[in-house]
Amino acid sequence: SSPHLVQVRERIRINGQPISKDLFNKYFWLVYNRLEETKDPVHASMPAYFRFLTIMAFHVFLQEKVDLAVVEVGIGGTYDCTNIIRAPVVCGVSSLGIDHTSILGDTMEKIAWQKGGIFKPGVPAFTVAQPERPLEVLRERAQEQKCPLYLCPELDDFEEGCRALELGLAGAHQRSNAALALQLARTWLQRRSFQALGELKEVLPSTELVGRPVPLAPVFRLTDAMIQGLRDTEWLGRTQVLSHGPVRWYLDGAHTTSSIQACVRWFCQAALNQDELHDGSEVRVLLFNATGDRDTAALLKLLVPCHFDYAVFCPNFMEVSVANNADQQNFNVTLENALTRCLENQQTWTRLLEEKVGQDPWLPSPLRVGELLQPAPVRGSLLLVPPAPRPLNSPALVFPCLAQALRWVAQGRDPHLAAPAASGAHPHPAASSGAVLLREAAVVHVLVTGSLHLVGGALRLLDPSLSQ
Repeated sequence: SSPHLVQVRERIRINGQPISKDLFNKYFWLVYNRLEETKDPVHASMPAYFRFLTIMAFHVFLQEKVDLAVVEVGIGGTYDCTNIIRAPVVCGVSSLGIDHTSILGDTMEKIAWQKGGIFKPGVPAFTVAQPERPLEVLRERAQEQKCPLYLCPELDDFEEGCRALELGLAGAHQRSNAALALQLARTWLQRRSFQALGELKEVLPSTELVGRPVPLAPVFRLTDAMIQGLRDTEWLGRTQVLSHGPVRWYLDGAHTTSSIQACVRWFCQAALNQDELHDGSEVRVLLFNATGDRDTAALLKLLVPCHFDYAVFCPNFMEVSVANNADQQNFNVTLENALTRCLENQQTWTRLLEEKVGQDPWLPSPLRVGELLQPAPVRGSLLLVPPAPRPLNSPALVFPCLAQALRWVAQGRDPHLAAPAASGAHPHPAASSGAVLLREAAVVHVLVTGSLHLVGGALRLLDPSLSQ
């Protein structure tokens, strides 16, 4: 799976656990040296990062003799380097969203065409409820490949006559993911002819059902192992809550409009449930960043209804002064470019709030990055807030790195984070008054979202054990 959150070894797991450092080191150099020795002398180039790790993952799985490999595509499907598997046991397409538009296309139909590229002749494939046109594209792609495609029944259909299924992953959107996982697991079990699973019946013949462009897969009685699997599933950085004293961190790597919408529904419900447990004051903070070609204005607009008291923006850099952790570093992005993006997000958020309350914009003129980032010696303790002639109801702040942003939000109340430096940051009423509110609130709800890399960096700081 990709991307990783804290360590690159997360991408290659055996029995749910990242492979050990020794195994990673062994297979990395084995694959690297083999490729180096055999590469084309004329067009001498090694595979790019993701392609190299994909080749390495396949090699690890073969050498370690795994029984079953679950492979997530990188981007799209048709032209993805994972798509060299000619005869997988089963394929699945989860809920489609608009993402990586510069590569996959700018419509759901174009993206569906790319996703359908993983379908293979005679190999069953499953998908979940999709909009009508993208679903038709998936069906057409399946027909081209002579691939039997089925629509997963809702999870509700498995619960009729029995108690509700518990999911280890929070959020209503995880129910469609669980329904897809059940069909994929069941197909593999059928292929392996598990005789003890008599409740697994043959898939319905591929007949067009009334009103459905794609036939519906059958409902079946779940085994105890399946029920336990759904209940015990953990996935860091997805609808994850870390309670550190009065500070509650809500981590979700949502980065598309559909996933942000799901994130908002989850956060509002989860924060509301927590509020019922105390009767003191609460402060809500958004920590956001987005990368690539994503429409950040559209994502931020979806987050406005959460009623955040503060919005904090920072790059995905752990510390502004060093890039000492290669796992967390994106070498394609400079600090200045990343900060420019954060300043744009800050302005967008400010404008969205002003539009909401019908007031004049807080920012009469664009922030000029060059002036704010100078002189260089202050970069390590940089705090950027919009200039405001009057008190702000919901100030937007920019920090140069994750560590500073998290420390400001926690104000020394999270035992995993040091208190922010008392001096050094640019003094500003919004920042200082915010610090007082954060220190005195009975509970601080912090939603970290917009980028899996941002969530991964936050996890590294909030849970040091993940770095071991």
